[in-house]
This record gives sequence, structure tokens and C-alpha cells, in this order.
Amino acid sequence: MFVRWSNLSIEAEEQRRLPGYRDEAVVRRFDAPEALETRFYEVRAKSVLNRVPEQSRMPFRWTINVYRGCTHACTYCTSGDTSVLMADGRTRAMRDLKVGDWIYGTAPRGRYRRFTATQVLDKWSSVKPAYKVVVEDGTELITSGDHRFLTARGWKHVIGAECGPLQRPHLTSGIRLLGPGGCVAGPTPDADYKRGYLCGLIRGDGNLASYSYEPRPGRKAEEIYRFRLALTDREALDRASIFLAELGVTADEFVFAHAAGAHRTMTAIRTQKRVNIEHIREVIRWPLLPSVSWMKGFLAGIFDAEGSCSQGVWRVSNTDPEIIGWIKAALGRFRFDFATESCPDRNGLISIRLRGGLSERMRFFLGTDPVITRKRTIDGAALKTKSELRVTSIHPLGMAMRLYDITTGTGDFIANGVVSHNCFARPTHKYLGFDAGRDFEKEIVVKVNAPEVLRTELAKRSWKREHVALGTNTDPYQWVEGRYRLMEGIWEALRDEANPCSVLTKSPLLLRDLALMLQIAERTSFSACLSIPTLDEKAWRATEPHTPNPRARIEAVAELNRAGISTGVLVAPLMPGINDAPEQVDELLERVTEAGATSVGGVALHLRGEVRDVFMGWLRAQRPDLVPRYEQLYRRGAYAPPEERRRLAKLIRRQEWPSSFRSFGEKSPADSRQTPAPAAIGRQGSLF
Repeated sequence: MFVRWSNLSIEAEEQRRLPGYRDEAVVRRFDAPEALETRFYEVRAKSVLNRVPEQSRMPFRWTINVYRGCTHACTYCTSGDTSVLMADGRTRAMRDLKVGDWIYGTAPRGRYRRFTATQVLDKWSSVKPAYKVVVEDGTELITSGDHRFLTARGWKHVIGAECGPLQRPHLTSGIRLLGPGGCVAGPTPDADYKRGYLCGLIRGDGNLASYSYEPRPGRKAEEIYRFRLALTDREALDRASIFLAELGVTADEFVFAHAAGAHRTMTAIRTQKRVNIEHIREVIRWPLLPSVSWMKGFLAGIFDAEGSCSQGVWRVSNTDPEIIGWIKAALGRFRFDFATESCPDRNGLISIRLRGGLSERMRFFLGTDPVITRKRTIDGAALKTKSELRVTSIHPLGMAMRLYDITTGTGDFIANGVVSHNCFARPTHKYLGFDAGRDFEKEIVVKVNAPEVLRTELAKRSWKREHVALGTNTDPYQWVEGRYRLMEGIWEALRDEANPCSVLTKSPLLLRDLALMLQIAERTSFSACLSIPTLDEKAWRATEPHTPNPRARIEAVAELNRAGISTGVLVAPLMPGINDAPEQVDELLERVTEAGATSVGGVALHLRGEVRDVFMGWLRAQRPDLVPRYEQLYRRGAYAPPEERRRLAKLIRRQEWPSSFRSFGEKSPADSRQTPAPAAIGRQGSLF
């Protein structure tokens, strides 16, 4: 939105001292429709490069907030090798995570924090001095000194001091970290692993037999060969089919039993060819000298076939003493502690129960990789593990490394078996003595000297030219920027220092500075992202009444991409009953695709602290019909239930995006070539 300031006049001028500023602020009002009842506090800031506040969920370590408060208002890092616990119970390297992925975080519920599925909302990287944290089970964590981990005594930074400028809670030797533990490397899916998996799965749940029929009048003697594997879990059946096919065995698939009542559909594979049966028998033959890889595969297969993990109790049951013996031998090989339980009244059924709590269950699941997801979920489990996660040492590596961080819906994630913190905008307004509701939109602080201060800070020897994100707290292109024009000076300073940067905004006003953005992009990494929650006129005017038209924002996306600026779209927030109708989202996604957006992300509405009261007040006034639904959805905290968040995320994920898409703020391959990532240092987890 562009404003003709020649027609405006200062209606009143006063002074007021704001917390955190030495000099009094000049308070201005402007006679313009957009500025009705809005006051602008002109201050001279001592610093504009802001480290992300520890209590914040903003996704970058450094940001610039030229304005505090926003007329557009609507309702730290680890090594790339770090294993992040995914929502399917497996792990993925931090560098390979993508926006939209579902992982595990934690959320307070009752007496405990509990594990819950959460979505990756953003991801970024920066080069920082690296530290190694070693814990007693051998796990090593490569991270920055500012990163925080959850301990038995609360959140702690990696490094800190008892006094002075770095005074803050920090890790010390002996302090116990919290998390599921048991983070080990997954098995190598080699031939031995596949044979072991098929042995466990087929011996545990398959039917493999041959029959001889004696000759009689009218029929010759014949041999009948049969193999059948019937399962309700498609994941295990699909893996078995793939492994058999790789070993030269083909099998037909059919429905063994249709769903009825509480029973799910059971699907099966079968073959009656003699050559296939003989090959399968050879594959599942007990080995004379089983390799480590075979044992891992066998344990995964027998668990998928006969195992369970209900209410935190891991069990595998079978009546065959030979199979039980092999299970014991394999568990013993990897030093698992287990108990044997007999059930004489159940046809000699024997159960093997794993001991050691959540950390041992995680070590089993991650180290052997059974494929049935429902059996390895920890969703809802309490974070009260007694795993061996006491810190034994913390020391600097003496070098800077490319480190990664993510933003998630819960504000944390599981890194190498440890709960790790990751670090919005209304609550920050309280620090200035304003409230988080009306004041956030009507009391705007303007740092009039921001460009000059930024040049000074970027020129310091201590500045490492880390990525700077604009718009992660308040919109730098809210309409008053048309009056102050501070962003031009900001971009010029970043351009001259070739400092990587990005911008998130709701306004096409950023097109005014396109020439400067292109100059930055020629020298370093630069990307833009426009927030567009909906194209629906009614929903837009109800939730973002003071923002530019969403269609104008899409036109800006198209123009920026045509000019060569990598520009994406953030569909946020997605609000149930307001802008989440499939037809609303599909129309937006279609327009985004036509505009050439290089990334698309979606974020479900979250209601933290004072923001909850602001939004619920608006909802009662504008959409009272939705109040019961939102009270139910957010009854347990700031975030909607996992199933609701997954539903909203699927609205975005179902679109077939080009493979070139990447998350907002993530460096392009060209940028990665300019600053190669250092080699991985240290091991990220101990395998058995």
C-alpha cells in the first residue's frame, strides 16, 4: 500500500520515555485514514541487530526490527549430522529436514511434559563457533554455545557464566539432560539385514509348507507348495514384498480378510511355485554364524510379526522354543536387559519383555528399525526417562561450523535423544509498557536511526556476517514505511557488507526496493517471502483488515520471481472454520503456483499468552459460532491437537510442488558452494 504523504500533517507532538531507551521518544500522530488513533514513537536506538530473545519462537538468531508493533497485525542450532526424532519413530539428519515434516516435540500436560507430534515450521543455518557436549551414554552433541537443552533443572544454555554479561543458566558437568535417549545409528539395509528381517517376519507370522499326495485311481502323485503371509499392517507386508522381489521371489497379493467390526482388513501375499518356496526356505534358514546385520534384521522382523509395545511395555511372544532362543541370543548380543515370562495356560506361550524403560525401547527401535509405525509411537508418553544422559564434558572445538536450527509447533524437538529448544511478536510489546492487544497495532515504535546504527554494527570485527532475517517479529513494510523509508538504508547497509539476509512481509510495498534487493542477491544470499493466509475476501477483511489485498501480494510474488528474487509464500495462519476450506486453499495454491513461488509453507494458528485473549475476544465478537470449536481445540494449550495440525498441513502438502522448492530462509545450492560446510566432527550417537 502506497500513501501520499504530501497531504498529511502532524496533528500533535509530545514526548514519552519508553523502557529500555535513554532519551525520550518523540510521539507523532498523522492525519491519515490509515493512522487514525495510531501514535508513532520516534526513538534513537543504540542497536538494531537483535539476537533472537530466548523466550521467542522466531526462527533466526539475528533479526532487525525497524518498527516495534505493527499496523499489519493479525491475529538455536546443531550440527547437520544431528539425528532428529521424526513422528514415525525414525530419525533424520538435521540438514535433511524440510519445512512441513512431522517430528516429535514435547508439551506440558498434567504433571509431566509429554511427547507429541509437531511440525517443522522453518529451518535455517548459520556459521558459528561450535561446542561438543558429551553425555555418559556416549552421545555427542555438536552445537553452538547459545543453544539450550532441557535438563532436570530446566532449560540450560550450552555455555554461560555465574556473573558478567554472559550470566545465564548453563550446562555443567554432572547435570542430567532430559529426553528419550537411546539415540543410535540405524541398521544398514544390506543383504544380511533383509534375510534376517524375512526370517523373523515369516517364521513369526507366515505360512510356509509343502504337501505330498499319494497316487490313487484317477490322480497322480503330486507335491503341493504353499507360501502365505497375511498382515493387517501394510508397512510390513510391503517391506516383505520388496525384500523378496530383490531376492528373486515373486508373490501375488490378495485380500485375506475384509474389515469387520473392530478388525481391520488383512492383506496377504502368496506363491505356490516350487522354485519360490525353495528359495524362501533358503532365505529364512537359521545361519551358522549370524552377522550383526542379520541379527538386527531378525529382531525387526520378529517384532513386526509378534511384538507389541502397549503402555510402555515392549514384548515379543511365541510358542516356538527355537524362535524364543534366537530372540534371546540376538537381544543378548546387543546387551539388552530382558525378562522371560511363561504362560503355561496358553499353549506354552512365552513372552520376552524388554527392561530399561523408554531409552532401551528407543535403542531397540532406532537400532533395528521395525517398520510398523503404530508399534513404535511414543506420542503421549511422559518425559520421565531415567536414561544415562548426565553431561560428562563440554568443550569448544576451536572452529566455526555450519549449524542448523528449526522452528517447530511446540518450540522444541528431540536432538540425539535429548530435548532441544528452538527459539512470536505481540508479547514482546509488553516490554515497552504496552499491552499485547490494541497497543500492538496502535502504539508503534520507530527506530529512526536504524540504517546508520546498522552500518556501524556490521562493520565491527566481532560481527560474523550471519544471516539476518527481517519481518520475523513485525512487518518492516507496514504502511508507515512509506513515510519513514527506513528500509532503503537497511538494504544499502546489508548490500555494502554483502551480508546474507531475507525478508518476510504482508505488503507489496517491498517492490519499491527491488533494485536494492537485486544488488544484494548479486553479492550474497537473499530471499523474500510474502504471508498470504487466504484469498477469500470475507476471511481477509475479518482477520487482517489493515493489510494489503492478498491478490496484490501474489502479484508481488510473481514480479519478484520474474526479476530473479527467490520469493515464497507462507500460508499463515491456517484457522479452522475461517480460511481452511479446501476450495479456499486450492484457489490460493493455484495462484501461488502461477506466480512462480519458490517455496510454500503452512502454519496452523497458535494462541500463546496474551495472544489467546486477543484472538478469543475477536472471535466472540465476529464469529461466536466458532467459539465452542476453538475452546475445544485449544483447551490444553497454545496449539491445536496433533490430528488437527496434520489435517491443516495436508491442505498444503497435497499440492505437487516442483522439486526446486525450499523453505523460506534456506540457502540455495549456489550459496552452499560459496560457503562449504565443514566436515562432520565426532559421532552423533553410539550404536548398541
